[in-house]
This record gives sequence, C-alpha cells and structure tokens, in this order.
Amino acid sequence: MKYLHTMIRVTDPEATIRFFNVLGLTETRRIENEQGRFTLIFLAADEDSNGPGKRAEAEVELTYNWDPEDYGEGRNFGHLAYRVENVYETCQRLMDAGVTINRPPRDGNMAFIRTPDNISIELLQAGDPLPPAEPWASMPNTGRW
Repeated sequence: MKYLHTMIRVTDPEATIRFFNVLGLTETRRIENEQGRFTLIFLAADEDSNGPGKRAEAEVELTYNWDPEDYGEGRNFGHLAYRVENVYETCQRLMDAGVTINRPPRDGNMAFIRTPDNISIELLQAGDPLPPAEPWASMPNTGRW
C-alpha cells in the first residue's frame, strides 16, 4: 500500500493555491471535468514532485465544485487515498475484518471505506483497473463515502 493524497474541497482555488505556494507546495497537475462540473488541482512539495503533469509521491488534491456549496468545517475535508496492489483482495480482507465497503470497486479501480470516526479512505488500484468481478460489480453503495 502506498499513500497518495489528501483531498480538500475549496471555494476559491486561486486563493488556496497561493496559500499552499507560500507553504512550499506547487501545482503539479490539473483535471477539468465538465460533465461532473468540478476541477481537481494537485499540489506537492518539491521533495515529492516528479515534474509537471506527473503524479507526485504525496499530494494535496484541491477539489473545486463549480456549483456553489457551503461546506462547513467538516465537509470541506475530503479523504485520504492509498494505492493498493489488488483492490478486490484489499476490500475482501477489510470486509472479513468487519469493515463496511461504502463504495465498492465496481469499476475494478476505486473503492471507499470510512474510519471509525467517519473519515473517508479511497483505495485506488495500482496500474490499470481490474476486470469487473462479482460480488463487487453488482454491490450497491452503503451509506456515505
């Protein structure tokens, strides 16, 4: 397992980028999603960066939702993300230990779980997504993630 990023929701991306620039992080990549109406901006410290346009060793992901929303102080924090070697095996091991899979890896790529304090954890498949497989492909979401 490898730590990837922490996501926070922002209402003013440029002000937040300026803040993190002062802190010592710089933008490494950006994803605009017109269909989902959001922008993802990834920042990293120089020591973690692998160059412009490339995933850094550890990142802060700023999520800017184009439609205004009041997040409050709990909703603006998004999730921690980890890359796993096999998302299906990881989810099965977690389920066997009593962990609820809030967003199953139906796509063979991404799943969400929550800590006992309800902090979201994203699990991302290393490399290409795995082929869809049961029980994951037809498993519904549980709760929020």
